[in-house]
Amino acid sequence: MTLTANWSYPTAIRFGAGRISEVADACAAAGIKKPLFITDRGLAGMEITTKTLDLLEAAGLGRAMFADVDPNPNEKNAAAGVAAFKDGGHDGVVAFGGGSGLDLGKLVAFQAGQTRPLWDFEDIGDWWTRADADAIAPIVAVPTTAGTGSEVGRASVITNSETEQKKIIFHPKFLPSVVICDPELTVGMPPFITAGTGLDAFAHCVEAFCSPHYHPMSQGMALEGMRLVKEYLPRAYADGSDIEARAHMMSAAIMGATAFQKGLGAIHALSHPIGAIYHTHHGTTNAVCMPAVLQFNKPKIRSKLAQAANYLSIQRGFDGFCAYVDDLNASMGVPKTLAGLGIENPDIDRIVEGALNDPSTGGNPVEMTAANTRKLLLEIV
Repeated sequence: MTLTANWSYPTAIRFGAGRISEVADACAAAGIKKPLFITDRGLAGMEITTKTLDLLEAAGLGRAMFADVDPNPNEKNAAAGVAAFKDGGHDGVVAFGGGSGLDLGKLVAFQAGQTRPLWDFEDIGDWWTRADADAIAPIVAVPTTAGTGSEVGRASVITNSETEQKKIIFHPKFLPSVVICDPELTVGMPPFITAGTGLDAFAHCVEAFCSPHYHPMSQGMALEGMRLVKEYLPRAYADGSDIEARAHMMSAAIMGATAFQKGLGAIHALSHPIGAIYHTHHGTTNAVCMPAVLQFNKPKIRSKLAQAANYLSIQRGFDGFCAYVDDLNASMGVPKTLAGLGIENPDIDRIVEGALNDPSTGGNPVEMTAANTRKLLLEIV
């Protein structure tokens, strides 16, 4: 089966091996004539990055690059990116990379034309309406991992470096105009990143599926996303050059990020403050949190996950699903506790406070309180 397609849901997606060759045409489709290429420091000198810049330059679009992006991007990265965008006279962004590069790239395209400070657009109520929508620059997104799904997201996760809190900045026009999903770009991911990003996609699907909110389209997408992860993440982890597995994992990432419009939950509510304070890998942190959160939510999700288990050909319903998660984590070297991530004596009070203030709490099936969130956190330290 040839895994190549053109999709317009949730935005225009050019999917298939080798389609990075269309990056200049994607810019034209988005109306971008002078893009700022935004990626992270780790990708800045890699061959896939150089080749993409070559394609842009050959098409007369220049090769301006901004790569001052931290693994958990913050407002300082954003300010520097906006300055580079304005100083270069750019009219759009090519966001290239994993979640950090994509989130920062989208944010620069958003913030460069605004007059209000960044934190005025946090995902609270209708704060997004404060933005000048006409001043938002177009975005072409090119993921090089299969996990966050930021390429189809309407928000960016940005760390406030002063408070060490992760904030979600939202606007509908964060959604990139064109996405290029080329699984060949993910072939070089090391196993650790393949596992962490893939498990991030899985967490998005699981939490969206379990969210109590009503969104049948997301529900179906979350379920099929789980199946793709189950079938193809072990293959991608075992053989990074398995292009079919890489392609299906890129689909799973898109599906997870689209599905979580239905809601996230305690996995992300815990993972966000942990990552902001201790700079852990987001997807891996999600995976560490997931087993305890499933048990925490058991009274509300037991029947739902029994249905999911049946679809995924997992025996023993909810308990079988939980056992599968434990086995999947173990097979990829995911530790069972935060100590395994190098976090000794975590600040429990601070993490609990951050979790309860995180927007993800609203999608958790069981109401999160100071008492039960503390108890939950102590299960994974």
